[in-house]
Amino acid sequence: MTATTHTEPQHSAPASRTQTGAPPSNKALWTGRILSGLAVLFLLFDATGKLLQIPEAQQGTMELGYPVSVLFGLGLVQLACLAVYLIPRLSVLGAVLWTGYLGGAVATHVRVGNPLFSHTLFPVYIATLLWLGLWLRDERLRAVLPVHR
Repeated sequence: MTATTHTEPQHSAPASRTQTGAPPSNKALWTGRILSGLAVLFLLFDATGKLLQIPEAQQGTMELGYPVSVLFGLGLVQLACLAVYLIPRLSVLGAVLWTGYLGGAVATHVRVGNPLFSHTLFPVYIATLLWLGLWLRDERLRAVLPVHR
């Protein structure tokens, strides 16, 4: 006699739900979208200025000690990071990429001796908007980086 086993798929909540907890509230979701949106708008504006090589971007680049020839490449890197951040399944990777890019911006401002709160820490403010916005929107990220009360 041959025994056959047949296993039925169990009907339960999706794995992400059971492992990460409840989805964000509407208020958290919209706050996250707004914070992320503010950062994305700024970064898109900055990337566009670099790609179009507007005079202000050229001047700022030279003041930071970089040749104008790096502008277009930096703009492309920014657009690539932005595209990755805006794809929901890749958004955490995008935030990591942005963190690296913005860390380089902090190092540049430190190197040239720019003021701390207005220039040097500005990339940190943008990174905070990116990460906090993502954390509020993404239950997977909240599961990895929980806040305990």
